[in-house]
Amino acid sequence: MSMNWNQLLCADRLGKRVAKHEEGRSPFHSDHDKIIFSGAFRRLARKTQVHPLATNDHIHNRMTHSLEVACVGRTLGIRVGQALKDKGDLPTHIWPTDIGDIVQATCLAHDIGNPPFGHTGEDAIRNWFQKEGAEFLKDLSPSEQDDIRVFEGNAQGLRVLTTSEYHQFHDGMRLTYATLASSIKYPWTSSPTVLGQRPKDTKYGIFQSELDHFHEIAQKTGLIELGSDWYCRHPLVYLMEAADDFCYGIIDLEDGLEMGILNWAEIYELLHPVIADSAQLPELERLLKKVNDGRKPALVRGKVIDAFINAGTAAFIKHQDAFLRGEVQGDLISLCDPKVKNAVQAAKDLAKQKIFNHSRRVELEIGAYTVIGTLLNTICSAVYASLGDASQMTYKDNRVMALIGENNFHPAVSKREANYKYMALMAVIDYISGMTDNYATNLAKQFNGMGYSQY
Repeated sequence: MSMNWNQLLCADRLGKRVAKHEEGRSPFHSDHDKIIFSGAFRRLARKTQVHPLATNDHIHNRMTHSLEVACVGRTLGIRVGQALKDKGDLPTHIWPTDIGDIVQATCLAHDIGNPPFGHTGEDAIRNWFQKEGAEFLKDLSPSEQDDIRVFEGNAQGLRVLTTSEYHQFHDGMRLTYATLASSIKYPWTSSPTVLGQRPKDTKYGIFQSELDHFHEIAQKTGLIELGSDWYCRHPLVYLMEAADDFCYGIIDLEDGLEMGILNWAEIYELLHPVIADSAQLPELERLLKKVNDGRKPALVRGKVIDAFINAGTAAFIKHQDAFLRGEVQGDLISLCDPKVKNAVQAAKDLAKQKIFNHSRRVELEIGAYTVIGTLLNTICSAVYASLGDASQMTYKDNRVMALIGENNFHPAVSKREANYKYMALMAVIDYISGMTDNYATNLAKQFNGMGYSQY
């Protein structure tokens, strides 16, 4: 069994809407624009990338990271698209730029479901529901409990794209099937992940609330079904993932240099092998000697990224048949030239060792658990009170509900629905995961009464 590009690149939109062709942009470019203009994307400007609540304006946030990943992904997609076109493997109506548009859109959206404080925020949500908030899960089905107990930002990302943004509860952003399928890094649900039955048992990409959307997307793009609520990846997912990893391999290190955690010598040592064969290397090294360390990354970055993209393109084309059969279990970088593969891994290792364990980061991460816990405790208590006898709600409960707004809840949230408590908790998670780091921190202070200290 094999997938085919004609179906994989389906331009129809979620909800079985036939693609509309606009002058000046393709349906896939329209996806890109929808994401750029969304509130969820805009809020990434105040969400953690490397250091929570970083005060240095040169440090990347989730938005600048996503924009840079999208630039790399667009070029990688176009290069792959051109190679496929040259081989005669693309449908006649598809152009290399279409592949670039799809990958660029998925790169823009790859972190759109991240809660405040990044991966620490994810773990803080899990930690609270597994401990203090476990009582709120007792009436949920096992699969619904799994969604919340092991909350995953990737699954929240699909929920933003298909449920909570723009046309709320009516197909969300209404993106093309090709873009949506290419954005799902982990095309399986939470429950089997807990049991360790999936390729990456610590990750998943689908909540029960988006399960119908998931099956619709998979079937329209022809993804191969591998098990219950489990399909193979769309081939273009590998390009989005590689673009993200390529940027991690450079940008995190640049931030470490900017913050004084790393020095240029150790960064250049691991990037040098990637460009060692370049005819431009002597001139580059001559220029590097003339500038201070803070300006050196900009001189090297383009050449390193170009080498990464070339390696990624070659690896994808070489293994195209395996991608179309859904047989690739690892990532694209693992299939790249060893110099690139080793450099990206070395960069990740260095960032993990020195940047992500820096004392200031650790201090802020610990505080994130208190912030998230305060928000969840206050809001979940009020929401559950609202689902019971309204006459028993306290004044505080009513004020919390006024703050979060009834529009955030699915119209079907009532006692008549079997999963009404699950849908209510998902609305709480929508609200909190959509917060910026600053807003979450300030709101938690308000909930704890610290906002009145200035008086």
